[in-house]
Formats: sequence, C-alpha cells, structure tokens
Amino acid sequence: MSTSTATLGKQRTPIRPARILLHLFLAGAALSWLAPLLWAMYSALRPYSETSEKGYVSWPDTLNFDNFTNAFTQSEMSHYFANTLVIAVPAVLLTLFLSSMVAFYVARFDFRLNLALLLIFTAGNLLPQQVIITPLYRLYLLIDLPGITMSGKLYDSALGLVLIHVAFQSGFCAFVLSNYMKMLPHELTEAALVDGASVWRLYWQITLPLCKPAMAALATLLSIWIYNDFFWALVLISTGENMPITSALNNLSGQYFTDPNLIAAGALITAVPVLIVYFLLQRQFVSGLTLGANKG
Repeated sequence: MSTSTATLGKQRTPIRPARILLHLFLAGAALSWLAPLLWAMYSALRPYSETSEKGYVSWPDTLNFDNFTNAFTQSEMSHYFANTLVIAVPAVLLTLFLSSMVAFYVARFDFRLNLALLLIFTAGNLLPQQVIITPLYRLYLLIDLPGITMSGKLYDSALGLVLIHVAFQSGFCAFVLSNYMKMLPHELTEAALVDGASVWRLYWQITLPLCKPAMAALATLLSIWIYNDFFWALVLISTGENMPITSALNNLSGQYFTDPNLIAAGALITAVPVLIVYFLLQRQFVSGLTLGANKG
C-alpha cells in the first residue's frame, strides 16, 4: 500500500506558476473574444423600451426572442440570404477551380517562370482594395452586359461581385494549393504520364482528389470572407434589392431612430450560416491548413 502511494506521489508533477499564468491568460483571452458576442446576445434578448429606461448595464425584467423575429421579418432577410447565396457559391467554386489550375501548373511542372507566375497571382492580395476602387468603379460603369444582368451593366449586379471576389481571392488560394500539391509524390504524375494520361486527366482525376483537405479548408475560408464582405457590396451595388445580407442590415436603421437591440439581433442571425459552414468543415479546415503549411 505504501509502495503504491509513493509511486503515485512520484508521478504527480507540481503545478508550476508559469502554467497557472498560462491558463489564466488563455481564459482571459477567450472571455475577451466572447464578451462582444455575449453582450450582443444579452442586448438582443431585451426589449428596447427596457434598456432605454434602465440602461444596458442593468438586470433584465424581460428576455424574449421578439427582436430576432422582428429583425428577420422587417429586413426581409430571406431575400438577402438568397442574394448572398447567389454571390458566394459561384465565387467560391470559381475561385477554387481557377486557383487549383494555376497551382497544379506551378507545382507539378518545372519551367523557368513558374515562381514568377505564382508571385504575380499572390501579389494581387497585397494591393489594398481602397487603392483600386475608383478606376474599378469607372470600369464597372463602362462595361455593358445587356440581357445578362438586370442592370444591363457589370455595375449593380451579382456577376460583378462574383468576379471581383474571384480576382482578389485567387492569389491566396493558388499559393496555398501550390504548397499542398508540392507535397504529393511526383511518382504519381510520372506513372500516369507513362500510362498515357493527358494533362487534364492528371489534374482532374489524380491531383485534385488528393487535395480535398486543402480544398475544404479554403472553401471554409472563402465562404466566411465572401459572406462577410461589406466593402465591395457597398461600392459596386446601388439597388437595395440586390444587396447581400451584410449590407442589407442597414435596412434595420431608420432615418431618425435606430434600435440597437434590433440590430444586434439581426447581426446574430447573419452569423448563423457562417458558424454552420465552419462547424461542418472544421476537421477538414484544421487538417488542410496544417498539411498545406508543413512544406513550401
């Protein structure tokens, strides 16, 4: 009995002060990140009449989901969710398709300008959006698309937002996918070439299926970035009915009065699809980014 007790005593390691400080720091960081979300939830559950009378830092008398119901109906969120879906889904698919083709060519073929080509695509992400907004705005106004878009122009159309998202996100995706594809054994490509496989078959049937973890990780990131976009939609869309969900939250603000509790409820509703996408692809997201960063 004494021997087993002594063995357990030896196995126990003393808790070091540094570890306690680390856990306190992590707990504080987690609370600091969760505090705005919890405060928005607390405000959204309270009626505006109560907070205007007692203040936001007060004990609630009423907690209900009326603000969530009113936010969903007053702002016509179902319509703007559909607008966002029309923009986000094609933009994500096109970005992954085009960037994977560039990454495949750069990673699986050796030629003199492959690194320069990858740098050109990646450099597009280094250019601030605000720098090109004026010439891009004028360009969108000049491009006529009669019969293709409702406005007859590239401006004020979902197609215009899809194209700008594809242009700005392709560089990052090509960079990540090229690093991931470099990890794949070159023997696969050589064996397929010996068997007479074409370049398209090498890309579509051999390389691309092996990149599913990286593609899932990038799909998660792209979905979040494009869904949360506010800048491009605000500048390149003028008709309120064509706005995506983030820009449409402005419908909850009146000309002379704004209900902060109602806006908090609307913001929480808009965050639900992003959370669903992240939790569905969480495992692929973590594994894909980790594997893609192990080797450059």
